[in-house]
Amino acid sequence: MTNAPYRSQKGLSRQQDGQRDGQQAIRRALPEETAIAMVYNGTTQAVMMATPADIEDFATGFSLTEGFITSPAEITDMEVTSHDLGIEARIWLSEDRTERLNARRRQMAGAVGCGLCGIESLEQAVRPLPPVGADDFTIAEDDVISATDMLRAFQPLHDRTHAVHAAGFLQPGKGIIQAREDVGRHNALDKLIGALARQGLDASHGAIVLTSRISVEMVQKCAMAGTPVLIAVSAPTAHAVHLAEGAGITLAAFARGGGYDVYTHPDRIKTEAPDVA
Repeated sequence: MTNAPYRSQKGLSRQQDGQRDGQQAIRRALPEETAIAMVYNGTTQAVMMATPADIEDFATGFSLTEGFITSPAEITDMEVTSHDLGIEARIWLSEDRTERLNARRRQMAGAVGCGLCGIESLEQAVRPLPPVGADDFTIAEDDVISATDMLRAFQPLHDRTHAVHAAGFLQPGKGIIQAREDVGRHNALDKLIGALARQGLDASHGAIVLTSRISVEMVQKCAMAGTPVLIAVSAPTAHAVHLAEGAGITLAAFARGGGYDVYTHPDRIKTEAPDVA
């Protein structure tokens, strides 16, 4: 097993040039996909397939978005251990977080595209979200329009493999200041949220930018992080829009090609007033 985020792999490429078909040997960089176990106080709570990079960020972000902790300070120790079958992130929590850990218990062994695989009740799937404050936070329309283009500069793994998602954090006036990549869109977002928390960056003072569609889980994670604006290159689901409306999150989708759609709380997006002659 490798802990590198990608490896070079041999294959055959079939090409057609209009004259004849043919095959040729190729070597491409492919993203790694490894089983990552989240082990809390000696008990495995979740196992996910993810890119084996930024594991401390992943574990911290997952702990925050699942509600196991409210601050990285509540993690008393963390150890990342590699095995033949995968990676364990061994996390020890402060004593007062044990009850919350038990309340949100999961036994999860799902694919990266299934962010709610393995939860044990409907209540966990539709858990109430904390309202996102940041009523005074605004973002310029130009930042929304250019957000996904700015994120492209922070996707080195995508540039090598063309097979991973990214999540970035945009601060008005500064652009994208942090980003993470992963084969799973949910994992990339957890890694980003964990990175922000570990670096002491306030997630309520910016927007999260995604290379994926906006599903229920992505809105849930942003709400748990307290981020007021969510921008994505692709579409939202209907229920994601409903959740974003209720949580107080501005949801902008199809942000590409010089335009965007806004579905909830549009007042946070400030357009430049036209000049009046």
